[in-house]
Amino acid sequence: MGLGRPLPELKLTVEENHRLTEWARRRTSAQALALRARIVLACAQGASNTGVAQRLRVTIQTVGKWRARFMAQRLDGLLDAPRPGQPRKISDAKVEEVIAMTLERKPVNATHWSTRQMAKAAKLNPTAVGRIWRAFGLQPHRHENFKLSTDPLFIDKVRDIVGLYLDPPTRAVVLCVDEKSQIQALERTQPLLPLSFGVAERRTHDYLRHGTTTLFAALDFATGQVIGELHRRHRGSAFLKFLRTIEHSVPSALDIHLVMDNYGTHKTPAVRAWCARHPRFHLHFTPTSGSWLNLVERWFALLSERQIKRGSHRSTIELEQAIRQYLKIYNQQPTPFAWHKTADQIIESVGRICTRINDSLH
Repeated sequence: MGLGRPLPELKLTVEENHRLTEWARRRTSAQALALRARIVLACAQGASNTGVAQRLRVTIQTVGKWRARFMAQRLDGLLDAPRPGQPRKISDAKVEEVIAMTLERKPVNATHWSTRQMAKAAKLNPTAVGRIWRAFGLQPHRHENFKLSTDPLFIDKVRDIVGLYLDPPTRAVVLCVDEKSQIQALERTQPLLPLSFGVAERRTHDYLRHGTTTLFAALDFATGQVIGELHRRHRGSAFLKFLRTIEHSVPSALDIHLVMDNYGTHKTPAVRAWCARHPRFHLHFTPTSGSWLNLVERWFALLSERQIKRGSHRSTIELEQAIRQYLKIYNQQPTPFAWHKTADQIIESVGRICTRINDSLH
């Protein structure tokens, strides 16, 4: 004996099947509408409400609601009901057209859309285009850079370094090491105009060059303190001197784990021989194009933002004095950087990026 009343058979026309598939698969569709389309498509394949709910990870009540709405109103039943207030002047079709154009096309005379260009192409006003973009989180004017590592040992290296951050070894110190090379001593050709009421600080766009210096830095993951050393030349011999500085700065009872990138100065024969003679040093290399795993890079960004970028230095000596002063003040109240993501989360995120790249090529 069956349980409950049998569900009415749900059959789709060719046009309905095409439209539902489009809503379910196209990334331009709103997520809520995409889910409703997937529910109806699954029901049309003969699955029970319970089976559809388990497959799509929703409640049985949700499946029953949208099955019934579709049976009663067909495609219109899956759209949101009109809200109280002034009637909408822009239809769902027009909204979807704007979103599809934003994601899938480019203007003929530019690399990305502006609100005015989209308004002209979609025959809307710029304000309406701006509202649609904000509602769907689209920002065509913005872009970010990325680069995927092609290191064949990427997964192993990620697990190794993230393991140091999330579960540091006992009786040891974890140091994130790198060098900020070619820091330029730049002097503006005219004095800065200071900040005033309603007026930002201003400086000339041109400058005089007065040489460069290189900062070798080791960030203590646990305390946030930084061991820093300046050298005029960026060579393996300078990095070797910095390793000796680290050796003298860390208590002899502690092992030293160094997180570093694959730069040539870190792997010279002299450096390898020195590390072999000092077994408490353990080297952990980031993947190729994976410097974001090295937290000292974040500290370098702070140094640039707070001390170097807007400074004016009349000599390399003056630049080095400014960097040493920043190091001294910073180390009086250091703040460690917190690492939250696990290795599995990072690897899954990279996998999603790879999938998006592959999808964009088809």
